[in-house]
Amino acid sequence: MRVVVGRLTGVFGVRGEFKCRPAPGEADAFAVGRSFALGAEPGARELRCRSVRRHHEKLLVAFEGIDTPEDGRALANARLYAERGEVELGPGEYLDADLIGLRLLDEAGTELGRVTGVQHFPAQDCLVVGPAGALVPLVKAFVRRIDVAAGAIEVTLPEGLL
Repeated sequence: MRVVVGRLTGVFGVRGEFKCRPAPGEADAFAVGRSFALGAEPGARELRCRSVRRHHEKLLVAFEGIDTPEDGRALANARLYAERGEVELGPGEYLDADLIGLRLLDEAGTELGRVTGVQHFPAQDCLVVGPAGALVPLVKAFVRRIDVAAGAIEVTLPEGLL
C-alpha cells in the first residue's frame, strides 16, 4: 500500500527544482536517491530524487530527468507516494491513513463518530469526524489516547464541540 508523503506545489528556479510540501512528519522522507510514485496504483510513474535542500523555510527537491522548469510544469500539484513500509514514524506520529476510519470515543467509551479525514492547519491538525465534518483539534488537551490497533481514539471534548 502506498501513502502520500508530499505534494509538489510548483516549480522553482531554472534547474527543474520543485517546491515541495511534505506530509506532516514526512520531511525526512525526502533524500537523494529515493524514489517516489506519482500515484497510489501499481505501475504509476516513478521519480528518483537527485537533490533536496531547504530554501527560506521551504523544501526544494529535484528529480532525475527533469532539468528545466518546462519539464516540470506538468507535475505541479502532483502528490508523491511511497510504500507504507518505507515510511518511518516517530513516537506519537501517525499517517492520515492510519487515523481515517478510527472510532472517536469519549471517557465512558461511547462512540462519538468516526474519523473521515484529517485537515492540516497552521495552528494544529484536526480530525474530521462524522458525515457533518465536525473538526476536533488533534491536541493533547482533547486527545487522551490513540490506539490504531484497537481502531479507537479516546478524547475528552468540551461540551458542544461535536
